[in-house]
Amino acid sequence: MTLTRPHFELLALLESIHRGNGEMKMTQRAMAKQTGLSVGTINKALTQLDEEGCTKKSRITPGGIKALEPYRVKRAVFIAAGFGSRLAPITLDTPKPLIKVKGKRIIDTLLDAAAAAEIEETVIVRGYLGEQFDQLLHKYPGIKFLENPFYNESNNISSVMCVRGILKNAYVLESDLYLNNPALIAKYQYASNYLGVPAALTDDWCFETRNGCISRLKVGGENCHHMFGISYWNEKDGGKLAEHIKAVYEMPGGKDRYWDQVALEHFIKEYNIEVRECDFADIIEIDTFSDLKKIDPSYQHEGVSRETLSPRQRRFAALPNTQ
Repeated sequence: MTLTRPHFELLALLESIHRGNGEMKMTQRAMAKQTGLSVGTINKALTQLDEEGCTKKSRITPGGIKALEPYRVKRAVFIAAGFGSRLAPITLDTPKPLIKVKGKRIIDTLLDAAAAAEIEETVIVRGYLGEQFDQLLHKYPGIKFLENPFYNESNNISSVMCVRGILKNAYVLESDLYLNNPALIAKYQYASNYLGVPAALTDDWCFETRNGCISRLKVGGENCHHMFGISYWNEKDGGKLAEHIKAVYEMPGGKDRYWDQVALEHFIKEYNIEVRECDFADIIEIDTFSDLKKIDPSYQHEGVSRETLSPRQRRFAALPNTQ
């Protein structure tokens, strides 16, 4: 059957319950709270799903799991090539995604969430100190690495150029986000989307929206959504991105663009990208070394004088903070 949004939200919830605890049964009121739908909508959707053989007694059936299959996330693509200059001195010897925060590597919070969501393919685009990412194979042996040879002479659009052909049904994740809420990396997605937090005021990258979809990408705004660099692209949009990324990358000044600007600025009229709302407590964005020291006191005494840096380290310290 073709799933409406309520059908999808309900089946995705029931599947997650089945996967975590097959014996658990939720009331319709609890389902409504979890999905954001009304109890009346839940009741109507359950009746329809029962008739189609997708649910039975408020539990998902094999037919329901089959109906969700077209919405299953096929892969997670991690952008991890950049230097992260604003986190120096720590990044002089360690790529930012591999920095430990309270004993856990930043990228592990994302990789663990992808594994819990049973996403079968994981691809990491690496560049700066790329060989250090091999350490991840001990815990995540299925990772595939792609090299970005242009990471130190372009913005993060060069990393997505490397993977533009595999963005259908895929998450694209900035690898320097510390994820506190793994449920944000869900096994199924209904539509292309970006994570965003409702904000009365922000001086960071943000979205203006219309009818739940992104209408404008900008830096700083009021009554908008603060942007986080975790997005999902369905089959149709992921296919279009392959052409559009290449077009922007090859235009004058294109190598200096952020990859998000491709769909959300240059070709925004060709996409309907939803905002998937989350909370600031769900994700920690560690932009600077000062931020890191506030979050993890073990770094309080870390420091380095620029005079002690090697010529190579000074060159990387001057690079933009890109992925």
